[in-house]
Amino acid sequence: MFNKETEYALRSLVYIQYRNNRDNMPGIEEISTEIEAPQSFIAKILQRMVRLGFIGSVKGKGGGYYFDANNAELSLKELILATEGGNILNGCGFGLKHCNSENPCPLHEQYGPIRDTINKLVSEETIQSLARKENAAFRVKNIGT
Repeated sequence: MFNKETEYALRSLVYIQYRNNRDNMPGIEEISTEIEAPQSFIAKILQRMVRLGFIGSVKGKGGGYYFDANNAELSLKELILATEGGNILNGCGFGLKHCNSENPCPLHEQYGPIRDTINKLVSEETIQSLARKENAAFRVKNIGT
């Protein structure tokens, strides 16, 4: 549903928060290995996430990525809007520029409730809430502390 940048950003940030919850700051190599993504692409994505203020980083030995505990939780919607823009959450399911109730596309009636449900989900869930879930993918992989 989302582009690769969004998927990798989502997985990376959840992994970072998961490790931060265990008092660790993961680096690029660890993150890319654990989320099974190209290291160079993850480096570019995380550099952008730092510039946007979503996460912080510490360079050098013992460094890595972290969430500032003083910041509010990061909603999935904020992340998606930063990586994809607003069209993915507000656009037409058929891809038309001018789709509305007066000029509906063939999917308009069926897609509207789906789009609303997705918007509700990504507005309510946060990176932090996903990292806290018992069934987090990283727990399944049996990552040590």
